Amino acid sequence: MPNSFLTFFYSGLSPKAPGTAGSLLATVLGVVLIRYISMETLVLLTILVTMIAFKQINAYEEQSGNHDDSRIVIDEVVGVWIALILSSQTMLQIVLSFLFFRLYDIWKPSLIGRIDRNVKGALGVMGDDMLAGVLAGISSAALYQLVTPLI
Repeated sequence: MPNSFLTFFYSGLSPKAPGTAGSLLATVLGVVLIRYISMETLVLLTILVTMIAFKQINAYEEQSGNHDDSRIVIDEVVGVWIALILSSQTMLQIVLSFLFFRLYDIWKPSLIGRIDRNVKGALGVMGDDMLAGVLAGISSAALYQLVTPLI
């Protein structure tokens, strides 16, 4: 069974939608870090968690023989934190970042899906979510810029 790090404090053990549960917990923690500590802390923590996740995922997959176990949600954590780093100035941007991340993570359009299907090991597990996070952050920021003048 994946450890508490890979399951992000066991949120990945949720019987329904473990990826969404992990993403939601990551969003809450990310917002707390941004609001009460600093954006720089979230950036550095994202880098650190990513490096540890690569090592832990490769070790887990080697030991278990199981690629991209649905209980592993640390990849969603990194993805949603990337989205928040790119777009989290307002509550609307935070919500949009979360929603776009989940949309891209579930739908897996274009290169996101190719990474998910074709890349093995930790890079396959992490890469699609990292790219989904980048696209979610850009989408959130762009939509916010389009909608803001209208409200």
